[in-house]
Formats: sequence, structure tokens, C-alpha cells
Amino acid sequence: MQYKHQYVDGTDANLPVGKVVCVGRNYADHAAELNNPVPTTPMLFIKPSTAIVPLSRPFEVPVDFGSVHFETEMAVLIGQPLKNATHAEVDEAIVGVGIALDLTLRDLQSKLKQQGHPWEKAKGFDGSCPLSAFLEPVAVGDLQDQQIRLTVNGQVRQNGNSSHMLNKVHPLIAYMSHYFTLLPGDVVLTGTPAGVGAVNPGDKLLLELGSQLRVETQAI
Repeated sequence: MQYKHQYVDGTDANLPVGKVVCVGRNYADHAAELNNPVPTTPMLFIKPSTAIVPLSRPFEVPVDFGSVHFETEMAVLIGQPLKNATHAEVDEAIVGVGIALDLTLRDLQSKLKQQGHPWEKAKGFDGSCPLSAFLEPVAVGDLQDQQIRLTVNGQVRQNGNSSHMLNKVHPLIAYMSHYFTLLPGDVVLTGTPAGVGAVNPGDKLLLELGSQLRVETQAI
């Protein structure tokens, strides 16, 4: 099943599927668990549109590149072009809020970092962004008070709140727009709280954003 942007009620968002702009280490507890320093400015990277697959369906775990880690993140759908945007322009451009997995080839990422090489292969591979349908922003409320929870095989593995983001959503997206023009259909991933770990074929996952969004899926 090919991914297309939709709302949870099944309404088509009528937007193309664009790039995914991500931020690394946006929660101090996640940086600490990987023994990484906390960046002083947002650490940005991009996943191509080919990374996006429907979260509501089983997603594939690559088995030939070592450990694959889950990272659960609040996702923001962009509906208007943003370049050097103000916070007010960002607010107008947000047309959906969802939840996603930023799948990471952790062993490959570590190897590439040690070699001083870019690590897009570990982050932007095909299928590396299982993404939910979106809620209307009004149905979500305050983006800086959202509980982000992942349960794997009945065990809660991640349970953090967006209030702990180092770079808040609106300033973060405005910052991104100074480097990458954000186009309608682009998605922003806002970082993951602590608790990341390996995902394996057969694992059953439940992703939750507050009380408004629950998505069950399975790794294959």
C-alpha cells in the first residue's frame, strides 16, 4: 500500500508526499542515553519521500545492516510554503499533527560517524519513516504538552512529553525554513524522547500521541 497524506477520519489531505525534515537530539534524555552531547543549535537531517510508509500497516525491518532502532516522534504536516518563516507563518502552515517512527540503522550510523562520513544511509533508507494519518491541529491542542508513548510487545518503552523538547515546535520549524524551503506535503519530525531501542521482525507496537491518537502496527 502506497502512503498518501490523510486525516484520521479518512479525508484525503490533498497534498503531495514530500520530504521529511528531522531534528536529532531534541530531548536531553535521549542524547544522554546514547552518550551524545546536547547540541547548541538544532541538528537537522532529511529523509526523502521514499522513506515514508503507512504506519497503520506492517512495516519492514531491514535485516542486513545490523541493529535497527525505533524512535517515536510527533510529526507535523506542512500545508503552505515556508522560507525564512516567522512563528506566525509557521502556525498558519501547520495543517496536521501525527506520530511517526524514525527508524535508524544504529550500527551503520555508529560506523559512519566514526569514519566522519554522512549518515543518511542509516536514517533515510526506503521505509525508514512509518507515518500515521494526521489529526487536525485544533483536535490536538498545545503542541508543547503532548505525551508521546511507545509500547512494544505490551511493554512501555518510550513515554515522554513534548514539553521537554530543547527546540520547541514553532521556533524549530522557523529555523528549518532558513535552510530548507518547506513545501506543502513536507513533514517535520520533532525529535524523540528517551527509551529508544532495537525493533525486530514480529514485534507488535502501539504508538500514542496524548489521548487523541493511537496506532497499532507490527514489524515484519
